[in-house]
Amino acid sequence: MLNKLNIRNFALIDDVQLEINKGFTVITGETGAGKSILLGAISLLLGKRADLSTIRDASKKCVIEAEFNVSDYHLEDIFEKLGIDYDVHTIIRREILPSGKSRSFVNDMPVRLAQISELGQHLIDIHSQHQTLSIGEESFQYFILDTIAATDLQKEKYQKSYHQLASLQKELKTLEEQQRKAMEAYDYNLFLYNELIEAKLKAGEQDVLERLKDKLDNVETLQESLSESLKGITNEEVGALAQLRQSAIALKNAARYDETISALSERLESVLIEVEDLTGDLEREFESVESNPEQKIEVDDKLEAIYHLQNKHQVQTVEALIDIQSELETEIENSDNAQSNQDALKQKIAKEEETLEKQALTLFKNRQKVVSKISEHVELMLKNLGIQDAKLKIAGQLTRNYTVLGGDTFEWLFTANKGEKPKPIKKVASGGEMSRITLAIKYLLSQHLRLPSLIFDEIDTGVSGEIAEKIGDVMLDMSANMQVISITHLPQIAAKGDTHLRVYKEVVNQKTQSQIAVLETSERILELAEMLGGKNSDSAVSHAKSLLAQ
Repeated sequence: MLNKLNIRNFALIDDVQLEINKGFTVITGETGAGKSILLGAISLLLGKRADLSTIRDASKKCVIEAEFNVSDYHLEDIFEKLGIDYDVHTIIRREILPSGKSRSFVNDMPVRLAQISELGQHLIDIHSQHQTLSIGEESFQYFILDTIAATDLQKEKYQKSYHQLASLQKELKTLEEQQRKAMEAYDYNLFLYNELIEAKLKAGEQDVLERLKDKLDNVETLQESLSESLKGITNEEVGALAQLRQSAIALKNAARYDETISALSERLESVLIEVEDLTGDLEREFESVESNPEQKIEVDDKLEAIYHLQNKHQVQTVEALIDIQSELETEIENSDNAQSNQDALKQKIAKEEETLEKQALTLFKNRQKVVSKISEHVELMLKNLGIQDAKLKIAGQLTRNYTVLGGDTFEWLFTANKGEKPKPIKKVASGGEMSRITLAIKYLLSQHLRLPSLIFDEIDTGVSGEIAEKIGDVMLDMSANMQVISITHLPQIAAKGDTHLRVYKEVVNQKTQSQIAVLETSERILELAEMLGGKNSDSAVSHAKSLLAQ
């Protein structure tokens, strides 16, 4: 419920502070006095885009602030979803700075416009002649059906299944697209994979093969080098080994007479032994180095295959080729398994479609049960509101064309004239008829759920006299369970209000500004008399008193 509204530096309003009571509040005033400014301020507060032209004094900031009592609305989950601190006394503030920047706060916490807009939908519902067109919108029509039929649980189950099915269908579509692309590349991938398999690649083998290739390519050079080395060591006359042996014998003879020479002799013996071992190794290596054309061809072919694959796959190592081989194997396996994966997913989809169909049928049946109730209520109220021959037909059909709203359609058909066939409501209902249909629907909804504060902006346009009184009675009845605010030009409705606000203009410091006053009984009589067309007329005053007395 809206408790307080403060408006500063907005349009014709300099500074207005209002306390709004529960029950039925009426707002009156001459045309152009600023009644619509109130709605503009509330709309701006609850997320409408800011316009610098609405700032009264461009050098100062515009501030609109409202306090709501939200204790009866059960909005804790909404606050949590929006990331806003919950407080039963919630204060919303919107500031428009001279620079054009806009700031919004909920309970002194900065918020985005999207947050404040979503929260506002749960706090205030504004209806004007133009906005009653929503009665012809599919989403609002389903809201009416589901509210009266109390389908929250069924609708939640249906929508959960609907989204689950949509997710599975999206997954299948992705899988089919992947398979299509995979099949296009399957043959090529298989060729690449087999080519790598045939290469029989092993980690680390490239270095081994390249070293072996160097050896096989240089057999003659190796043989010559080893031969020369052996000759230098093993020549019987001048070879290093023969000379070392002679030196060792001589030194060994001398060692008998000198301990120092004995140590040197031992060292020379060690060198001799090492050289003899080295000679054996050199001889074995010499014997092993031989031309092997077959092995050379084999090594060259294997390295050529490796280099070809590395160039083809744009990598530098055998290890990288092995990784590519593994990836290709996975892709080929995925392609081979894709059909079985699709079949499994299609089974899930079929099962979910069966569940969705059952839930859609349950939802449709529950909606269908309240169609007559809604039609009869609206027709009865419209008769009371002056449309004697009104007929509302809600034609439901189970289509199985599933949307987030259900697997059915409900066409709302209306006629205001006897003998005429009902046609789609948004095509045939006039503005005044739409206003009264909306009022009837809102009245019915108010019996089934706690609506937010409801503001009617001259929804009574086009009616007068007895019908105006009945519209006022409907609003008054609704205000027993919720806060109702009506901007009206009809005295019959204004007289029904628990609280009466008057918007008027006055000149202050040579500038026109709008003011709002709470009228006492005597002031209400004069305001009603003026609305009746005779402020100073005894008959108008008498009529005004009789309206208030009803």
